[in-house]
Amino acid sequence: MKNIFENIKGDFLGGLTAGIVALPLALAFGVSSGLGPSAGLYGAIFLSFFAALFGGTPSQISGPTAPMTAVSMVVIATIIGVHNGSLEHALPYILGVFLLSGLFQIALGLLGAGKFIKYIPYPVVSGFMTAIGVIILITQILPVMGFDVKEDQAYIEQFKPLAEEKILEKILLEESQEGLLVLEDFEETIKRAKEVNEKTIYEEATNIAKNSTSGVIGTIKTIPRALNGVNWIEVLLAIGTIIIVYGFKKITTTVPSTLVALIVVTSLAIGLGIEYKSIQQIPDGFPKIQWELFSEFSFIKLLPYVLTALTLSLLGAIDSLLTSVVADNLTKTRHLPNKELIGQGIGNSVAAIFGGIPGAGATIRTVVNIQSGGKTKLSGMIAAITLLITLLILSPIASQIPAAVLAGILVTVGIGVMDYKGLSIIMKIPKTEIIVMLVVLVLSVFWNLVFAVGIGLVIASLFFMKKMADISKKELRLVNLNIENLWEDEKNLSQSFKEKVFIKHLSGPLFFGFTADFVNISNQIPQSAKILIIRMDEVPYVDQSGLFALEDVLIDLSKKNTEVYIVGLKAQPKYLMNIVGIFQELIPKERLFQNFEDCKNFIVESQSIEV
Repeated sequence: MKNIFENIKGDFLGGLTAGIVALPLALAFGVSSGLGPSAGLYGAIFLSFFAALFGGTPSQISGPTAPMTAVSMVVIATIIGVHNGSLEHALPYILGVFLLSGLFQIALGLLGAGKFIKYIPYPVVSGFMTAIGVIILITQILPVMGFDVKEDQAYIEQFKPLAEEKILEKILLEESQEGLLVLEDFEETIKRAKEVNEKTIYEEATNIAKNSTSGVIGTIKTIPRALNGVNWIEVLLAIGTIIIVYGFKKITTTVPSTLVALIVVTSLAIGLGIEYKSIQQIPDGFPKIQWELFSEFSFIKLLPYVLTALTLSLLGAIDSLLTSVVADNLTKTRHLPNKELIGQGIGNSVAAIFGGIPGAGATIRTVVNIQSGGKTKLSGMIAAITLLITLLILSPIASQIPAAVLAGILVTVGIGVMDYKGLSIIMKIPKTEIIVMLVVLVLSVFWNLVFAVGIGLVIASLFFMKKMADISKKELRLVNLNIENLWEDEKNLSQSFKEKVFIKHLSGPLFFGFTADFVNISNQIPQSAKILIIRMDEVPYVDQSGLFALEDVLIDLSKKNTEVYIVGLKAQPKYLMNIVGIFQELIPKERLFQNFEDCKNFIVESQSIEV
């Protein structure tokens, strides 16, 4: 514990400042997710505390972030849709996905996956981050205009027939599960149907209408309707918030501009007695454990979302470790990536149990913490305690915050999260990288964030393999030494040697990307050639495909009575070739040489070739 308290003053100021910065963002991300402001606060509190306590980046502040919230928003909307618009019925499965995501992060840390996160291609990350910004901006259009689907009676009325169908489906499903559904006798069905009143139908219709306006597509479809009844008070509150967020930064960066905007605009709205839409009520008291997560949990119903939970965990891992790198650069330290993943996983798991949304290491909050003096994990824990005290004392006041203010804050977040560095050079980078970035961007915005990243990774991998194969083919040479670009130790060979001996120069890894070309080139050896030297001095790695391709070539050459010699074989290729029996069956060990000079001398002596 000594190390934790060695910088207590700096950690207290850093954590306090970071907690204050996190407050408006936590509320905004909670509202954006669909679970409400309290879910954002709970996520920030528990993730910040436990990620700091168990994580591997001492100065890191964690909490809900734009990428994690965007994916969470999709998860929440999807599961609510499956449960016919009922958040109450969907909540155990939503939190189940979040809990599973945290457990996946712990597993990634235990398996040592932290060091592999850095290999995710930049175009995938760039496209994803820009998509997050676009999604946030589009989905905040309706809140900025003051449109609330629950207040649009005419719109809700359209969904009443569908609501009645959904309610009947629920009744039939419940009876089927209870063993009460009898096709010859619908008495129980009729009895339950009569208990459905106008209020139940209206609530169901409202849920369906709300679900139809969620997400990017739902927002775009609803904009024309919202334009017919723009609430200009909400628009002015949002614009005022945006102006203060950007304008106050020019005055000073010491005080977080988002907090200033939150306090100033909210105070003006309350002080002037303006009628506005406030955020959802934030519950008083300490967050409660969501026992429904366990009592109503069904793994079968959660099974379709396992891949989503894994993707959410990977996104959180990337988000956190990128912030860890930023923290390292500022503090001149080195984080422990696998330990950080374990800490993030524990934090997200605990947050889910208390009904919080997942998050990750937050770059801005981490930078604020460091600049304010935070150095150890105590700072992250103090940031969490700051938010908890705010929740316990100020929740009645926080519940009066205008929804448009948080929408304005989210607009600035959406603008800030986009990858302008990548977009600025889009016309200068290779076309393959442009394709990957645009595919991830478009699919993320208009289809599915999770699948978009997966597809982007697959496309990027295919392009990479094609590029490596092309490079390897250029490096792969197999021609008569009379026209070969000779290596230094081959330049003094006699004409007689050059006419009777062919040399294959291999450079780079022999992998599945160009095995077919490898086989085709080997077939170009003339029938008259009886000696082939394969120089593998510059082959550091051979995969299974490359190994079997090499074996096929050697078998083919053996049938042609061509003697094959291998020079400069590295440890990894040698190990694999030995396993499959190449040395015993195709290449006698006396034809293996570490340098070309020894190989040349052996051939000259055994074949009586003039050197």
